[in-house]
Amino acid sequence: MAHTAERPAARTRGRLADLAALGTRPGDRRHPLVAAVMVLPLAVLLAVVFGGAEAVITQASSVAGLLGF
Repeated sequence: MAHTAERPAARTRGRLADLAALGTRPGDRRHPLVAAVMVLPLAVLLAVVFGGAEAVITQASSVAGLLGF
């Protein structure tokens, strides 16, 4: 009977908390690639909405030119 008391507490985290824990390491830190995947869609959306996409493209082409691509 003692083992059944622990089960509901584990379920109280909820689906949103489980989704937020995706890609976390044992020390509660996300892998850098997981963090980048989470942030990039919002960054692209903000760049398009506020007209920063052209500036990003210009900078990216300048960096590519410096690297020899």
